[in-house]
This record gives sequence, structure tokens and C-alpha cells, in this order.
Amino acid sequence: MRWDLFCHVLDNLGDVGVCWRLASDLGARGESVHLTIDDPGPLGWLAPLGAPGVEVRRWSETAPRRPAADVVIEAFGCDPPLAYLEHLAAMAARPCWINLEYLSAEGFAERAHGLPSPQQFGPLQGWVKHFFYPGFSARTGGLLREPGLLQRRAAFQRDAWLHAQGWPRRPGERVVTLFSYANASIPGLIDQLAAEATLLMVPQGPAQDCVRAELGPALTRGALRAIAMPWISQTEFDHLLWSADLNFVRGEDSLVRALWAGSPFVWQIYPQADGAHHRKLHAFLDAWLPGPADTVSASIRRLFDLWNAGTSASVQQLQLPALEPWAEAVQAWRGRLAGQDDLTSQLLRFIAQKR
Repeated sequence: MRWDLFCHVLDNLGDVGVCWRLASDLGARGESVHLTIDDPGPLGWLAPLGAPGVEVRRWSETAPRRPAADVVIEAFGCDPPLAYLEHLAAMAARPCWINLEYLSAEGFAERAHGLPSPQQFGPLQGWVKHFFYPGFSARTGGLLREPGLLQRRAAFQRDAWLHAQGWPRRPGERVVTLFSYANASIPGLIDQLAAEATLLMVPQGPAQDCVRAELGPALTRGALRAIAMPWISQTEFDHLLWSADLNFVRGEDSLVRALWAGSPFVWQIYPQADGAHHRKLHAFLDAWLPGPADTVSASIRRLFDLWNAGTSASVQQLQLPALEPWAEAVQAWRGRLAGQDDLTSQLLRFIAQKR
């Protein structure tokens, strides 16, 4: 089928990251995808080689000169240009129209997944688009997981990859990745990590700026040495997560990839001014972990809450749980999630039903 996927980049690269993973997964399955994006610049390093079946187009307010797509996806309610909607209205056949929503573990994701949204205004008045919610249960659209991902993860050799990148581990070093938004807890975290031999891998972004400011040009403290990484592709970002004993991640795309990596992780959810992100965070933890009476679950929940509080005071109470039971908790959930159909497979099936 012909797909038009629209992406409006807000900030922090999460939107383009999710859209590229979906577009490239569709292309790998034989679909033809036009990814229309208002800021394609990040794709130069996220996906430097492109992907078969995917053509990137810059957002335009002029009508396209091509046949209408079979499927139109507006990612995260981004509203395609008016000229494009007028172009669709002039077509004899209506495409399947999908609003791909943000990932959530909250109950509304199950209730709203797949619901129709009749259009009351605009050039497509009378048309119907459908909500498609990624999620963690069988009553949602699932998670992005390209075929063979977990098999590639199982075959991955971290020391060979780290050595090939020029970042070999020293004997006894644990590997920790830090990919977060700005967080006042980072200096205190560095102090804690510096008590043990640690290779701290820090991708580009606000966390790297903070680590540079905290450690200075040497990028060392105690038993910790940090590497300020260059921009890397999505494929290499997966390899980075697979290399780590502990991953600090942020937003939507890196959370899902940390889950599939199967190592202990800490998630910094995108902060909202009204504090709604704390409710979203707790819904995620409830979907994953047993109740607080479980000792391992209680320590993980406390860590996630303190990290997302993002204050210098909270880090004084921050204690990392033992990695082995933590990893077992992640891998047990990964196994349950892997038993569900992935998002792209569910999307293809949903569209086949609606068409």
C-alpha cells in the first residue's frame, strides 16, 4: 500500500524517532511510505542510510502532485497541511486515516484504542479517522518491535561492539548509559556511580551538557570515567543500550528500546507543568511491577519516583537496587510483551479490516 505518514517535530527528537522506526519497519515489510516531516535534519544522523521503501519529504503547504495514499497517518495529532487535506477531498477513493497517539499505560489508552472520530469541520467533513494507541496490554496497539529484534539482541556481543567504537571496557567496569532531560539529580548520581568502576556513556543532549559541566574536561571522578558521545544512528543507539548494565532513558522511543534491551533501566518521563506525568509514570509502573509489598518492586518504584522528581534533594535518597533481580523483573515483562503482536503488525491488520 501507499502510506503518507506526517510528523511534526516538537522537541527532544522523540516524535521523529518513533515515526522513523514505524516508517522503516513498514518499508521493510514491502510497504511504500512517504514520511513528511517539518524538520528532516535529525534523520541525517538518526538514519544516515535511509531505509528501503521510505521516501522523506519536507512539510509543504502546497498540494502534492501524486495519487492519494491508501493510508494516512498523522502522528500525535499533528494535523496535515490544509492543502493536503483538500487534495484528499478531491479524490474518489478515501484512504484509511489514522491518528497515531502517544504511548501510555493509562486506562484511557485501552478505552480509546481503535475508536472512530467523525470529522465535523474542514475539507474532510464527514470523513472518519481512527485513534490508534500504542500500549502495553493486548487491548492496545502494542509496541514497535521489528521482526528479528530480540534474536539480534540475544546474539549481540557488547565487548566486541564497544571495542569497535573505540570505547573498550576496563576489567571490572560496569557500563551505564545516561540519556535524560535536564535533571538536577545528575550531579548526585555521578557521585554515587563514582564509588564503583563505571564507564558512563552519555549521548548528545541535555544530560551530556550537565555531565561536562560537572566533571570538567577530564570527564572523570573517582572510579568513574565518562564518554561524551557523538550523534549516533538509531541502530547504534540500540547497540548502546544492549551494551549497558544499566540504562537511564527518556521519553517514548528510548523507553521502548530499553524494554527490548532487557537490562535494568530508569525512565525519565517527559515532564508536564501540571504534574500529569507523575500519574502517567505510576500507570506505567503498575502495568509492569507487582504491588509495593514486593521488595524489588518497591525499590524500583522509589527510584523512578526520585529520579523523576529531578531535584538535588531527591538524589540524596536515591539508591540503585541490586542489578540481578532488577534485570529479572525487566526480562520477565519483556517476555510477556514479546508474546503480544507488535505495533506494525497490529496496524496492518487494523487497516485491512477498515478498508
